[in-house]
Amino acid sequence: MNGAVPMVKAESVRKSYGKFEALRGIDIEVPRGSVVVIVGASGSGKSTFLRCINHLEKIDGGRLWIDGQLVGYEQKGTKLFERRDRDIARHRAEIGVVFQHFNLFLNMTALENVMVGPVHVKREKKESARGRAVEALKRVGLSDKANSYPAQLSGGQQQRVAIARALGMQPKLMLFDEPTSALDPELVKDVLDAMKDLARGGMTMIVVTHEMGFARQVADRVVFMESGKILEVQPPQLFFDKPQSERTRSFLGKILTH
Repeated sequence: MNGAVPMVKAESVRKSYGKFEALRGIDIEVPRGSVVVIVGASGSGKSTFLRCINHLEKIDGGRLWIDGQLVGYEQKGTKLFERRDRDIARHRAEIGVVFQHFNLFLNMTALENVMVGPVHVKREKKESARGRAVEALKRVGLSDKANSYPAQLSGGQQQRVAIARALGMQPKLMLFDEPTSALDPELVKDVLDAMKDLARGGMTMIVVTHEMGFARQVADRVVFMESGKILEVQPPQLFFDKPQSERTRSFLGKILTH
């Protein structure tokens, strides 16, 4: 696609669960190769927005594009039609997702966990999938753990295997949903370091996190969400040093004093 086309574009995106409006008109563009960090209190819609990006949740209004293509739908005239499951799965395979919980296959080694997607989803030959899995584990600093099972790994190592597993699919976009919140504090650094390396390598990333140091160091822009809306979008220095909205100042005042 043309480099001018944003990797992610949301226009007036809405999502409700019954009468609860989780997303109330989200507008944002994420240029390719950039890192956007989304922060906000629990229940502000951050994770819901990520799940809409790869169509784990269907949006109820607005439009959402990945790399110039509508997510989950195709437009014919003025009407939207939901894409077939096969098409949705193919698009979803181009988006790496790392959740709070690692969801590794416990009966597979780290290497096998990274290989399973390319082999079973992309129908790739085992030899080439193995080569890429070895490389992905190397990128997250776990070359020496390729033959270890999840139970033999720390939480931080398991999360880095989960990152490697996403990388093994050669995604064009990586989504991180609170990737360190289930980890003991001493294990967080290695996971954040692996994410920083990805950012330096030019991967387009959207990261929901409470790690403000990571946001300050790595983000191109920080997004503050509140009650299903985006209240503020700023480069990190402005966001942390000169927040525009009173609500952002209040949030930062609470979270940065802990």
